[in-house]
Amino acid sequence: MANSDSSPVLSIVIPVYNELNTWKELFARVQAVDLPHCRKQIVLVEDHSRDGTRQQLEDFARELASADPAAGPASVKVLFHDVNQGKGAALRTGFAAADGDIVVVQDADLEYDPGDYPALLAPIMEGRADVVYGNRFAEGARKGRMRNFLANRFLTGLSNLTTGLKIGDMETCYKMVRRPLLEQVRLEQNRFGFEPELTAKLARLGARFCEVPIRYYARTHEEGKKIGWRDGLKAIWCILKYGWFCR
Repeated sequence: MANSDSSPVLSIVIPVYNELNTWKELFARVQAVDLPHCRKQIVLVEDHSRDGTRQQLEDFARELASADPAAGPASVKVLFHDVNQGKGAALRTGFAAADGDIVVVQDADLEYDPGDYPALLAPIMEGRADVVYGNRFAEGARKGRMRNFLANRFLTGLSNLTTGLKIGDMETCYKMVRRPLLEQVRLEQNRFGFEPELTAKLARLGARFCEVPIRYYARTHEEGKKIGWRDGLKAIWCILKYGWFCR
């Protein structure tokens, strides 16, 4: 990003799929976050929604194109997929377009609070970590449905067994990575297998991991949560594939 300001840039990559009722509020929350020592770039990737979200983002992209570039509080990119490909594919598109020094994943729903960015950034800005994960369960509380909680415990434990890491929430959305390190990772998974794949490949690079507690407001499938039991099975395969078989 061309700017005379020498402060680092945080690229916030937001995959969007069927989030008609949440993406606008989430975008406003991201814009509102105050990062005293860091600038923001927001990258929205629309993954061919079918609920009207795409039309809203097309209108938004046209507004951005016609606006005064100096008027906005943050640099914003809006990208579109011609067919639905999945979260992992949307993130690959977003990562390729990110210009920042640091990249973070942000879901387009309201389960995660962008107000946690400063806490996630601190270990990287202080030189203590290359990768920071937000831990939804750091204080020991169960959040969301019991079966989802137990599935996460199992998948995180299995991932740790294959990578040698000691993280508490591998499946978290909030994954923040220094971009030079992220550029060394070739991602393949199109859906939620992205989570264990990225974790295993960063671990193999010898990245310094850190976790910080984050807030989490779980939603149900009725409210739009998209991950299901098939994704859990795929996650197990990806943990084994990238953690063991692809060493």
